[in-house]
This record gives sequence, structure tokens and C-alpha cells, in this order.
Amino acid sequence: MDAPARSSKRSLPFLPQKDPDATKSRILSAAFCQLSTVGYAALSMREIAKDAEVNHALINYHFRSKDQLVIAVLDEANRQLLERQQRMYLGPNTFAEKWAQARRFYQDDLASGFVRVQAELWAASFSDPTLREKFLPRLRDWHNLVLGGVREALKALEASGTKLPAPFSAEIITTWISNFWLGMEFLDLIATSRETAEHTAALNAVEKLLKQLDSNAKSASGKRRARRKAGK
Repeated sequence: MDAPARSSKRSLPFLPQKDPDATKSRILSAAFCQLSTVGYAALSMREIAKDAEVNHALINYHFRSKDQLVIAVLDEANRQLLERQQRMYLGPNTFAEKWAQARRFYQDDLASGFVRVQAELWAASFSDPTLREKFLPRLRDWHNLVLGGVREALKALEASGTKLPAPFSAEIITTWISNFWLGMEFLDLIATSRETAEHTAALNAVEKLLKQLDSNAKSASGKRRARRKAGK
């Protein structure tokens, strides 16, 4: 079997770039590469030090344990990716356009290795309660971000004249969306073309539904403006 490609060769646009020579940044980047190529179980502090071109002792200086290092990697990636998503949600695009943009982000995350890193830490947390305690809040951050977007969409839906019956709340819909994406992400790491096609069909269906919501919301907004003008 061929040896895995050197992790230092990978491009990591979302890890710290302000000072590419900073020791801590190089360690985080090298650790991310190791996680996304050889995985958590085979993670080697010596290989990380070699890829980061630092003394092995400096890893222990900046990060006291293996778990602290991998959580720092996840935190840095999460921070920048969450900021990316928040900017998208706050933007002027329609709901369908935001969904399409989220799909493009997902493809970037697959290519960068972030999905693999998250899956590795998820799996490792099954048998490591300490890691699990640190990992779960990071997943909840994504859940809360999606919740904000769903609440905005439901508000637009109600403004267009449609109110979902109980128990279809923003929280329940967010759970569906978040868990679908999470399951899809991990399955895509080992999926065949069949699973990939099923995921694409599901994502397309939601995008079609959101286009209808956008159309209804636009129509309702036009009617409200017309009524206000007529009342003047």
C-alpha cells in the first residue's frame, strides 16, 4: 500500500493565515492535516512537529494534551466556518439562494478535509468521555446557527399567509435539517454513487421547496405594498 501523502502539502485556507510563520498556527495546520489524512487514532505528535517544522516540546507547551490540540483545531475551523455561514444568513439573498450557497460551502468543506476531521472526533468521542464533553458544544453551535435561519424562514412563511400546524416548530425542523446534514456529511466519506445521488435528490427537493417559499413571500410582500398604497 502506498504511504499517505505528506500532510504539509495540503491547502488549508480557513486555518490561521495572518501570521503564517507563527508557531501555534503551524501546529494547528499540521494537526488538521494529520487528522484529515491518517485520522485521530493514528495521530502522531512527532509527525505533527515534523510537518509544522517545530520542536516536539513546543506542542506540549502550546497544547497540554492530544485532546486539547484536536479541540483547538476544531475550534479554529469552526470559528471561521461559522462566521462564513453567519455572513451568508445575514446577506440579502433569498432562502433558496442561501441553501444553494450552503451546498457549495459543503463541497468546499469536504475537499478541505473539515468533514473528515469532524467525523474523526465524533468517532473518537464514543469511547472518550472527556473528548465528548468538549466536542458536543461545537455541534450545538451549528444547530443554533441553523435554528436562526429556520426561524427567519418560518417568519417569512407566516407573512405569506401560511402557518405550520403544531408540533412543527422551528426547533423540530432545525433538528431534521441539522441531523440530516450531519448524517449526510459522515456517510459521504464512505458513500457510493447511490448514496451521493440520494443526497443530491434530497438537497434538490429542499431547494425547490425554498424557491416556492421565496415566490410566496415575494407575492405577499407585493400585496401588502399595494394595500398600503391603496389606503393612502
